[in-house]
Amino acid sequence: MTPTKLILSKANYHSIEANKEYMSVSQFKSFQECEAKTIAELDGSYKRPSSNALLVGEYVHTAFEAEEEFNKFIEEYNGAIFKARGGKYADFETADRMIETLKNDPLAMFALEGEKEQIYAANLFGADWKIKVDSINHNRNTFSDIKTTPDLYKRYWSVKYSDWVSFAEAWDYVLQMALYRRVLQENLGQTYTPYIVAVTKENPPNKAVIHFESSRFDFEYEYIEMKMERILAVKNKEANPTRCEKCEYCRMTKRLTDTIEVGALLYE
Repeated sequence: MTPTKLILSKANYHSIEANKEYMSVSQFKSFQECEAKTIAELDGSYKRPSSNALLVGEYVHTAFEAEEEFNKFIEEYNGAIFKARGGKYADFETADRMIETLKNDPLAMFALEGEKEQIYAANLFGADWKIKVDSINHNRNTFSDIKTTPDLYKRYWSVKYSDWVSFAEAWDYVLQMALYRRVLQENLGQTYTPYIVAVTKENPPNKAVIHFESSRFDFEYEYIEMKMERILAVKNKEANPTRCEKCEYCRMTKRLTDTIEVGALLYE
């Protein structure tokens, strides 16, 4: 008998159980970074330390959900947001400027109109995928995602693309939009157009609503398909995970077995 698939909800979406049963864009990216770390997270033997950058990103995202959700977030992370002597820490003062920058821009708010935090799942590339969409507008067949970044125009060298790329490509946001688009097609039978609503951590913040030529997604689908055979083999315990020896998990569990030649410091 085939086991019943976990029914996804906001309460269990980020759980280990859900991550074991479903692939997600964040899990896909994690496998690319370090297989050993990702398997340790799925086994529950390692929990990635929370970072202030992630917390600030969640703070900005939650500000565009229902006011009740934002107040609940502030209450839960009160100690990280507010100083003991009053006032917010600098990162959250910056986040407040970012939030106001978007809320005061008609085009940004237009792009963010729609139902919030909607969950969908679909079987693609040999795996069941889960997604949670920031904002989806069924009247316009669009969806959007808020992204924070230090600088809209900073360039990053990408091994994946073998070229200099924007923050959207460097952090695989194009891949995310492509995958979300396919999952929504499977569920809704229509093609939804994705947008990124970007805001920077500068003072004052910069902003942009970013769209994508659909031809960009073809490369992302090919890339996912190329990587999934190895990912599923490792996730299903059919192959041993490879350590990157650079991430926090590998540094924490590293055991030296030999010396290295000085040149390896440049090329490993």
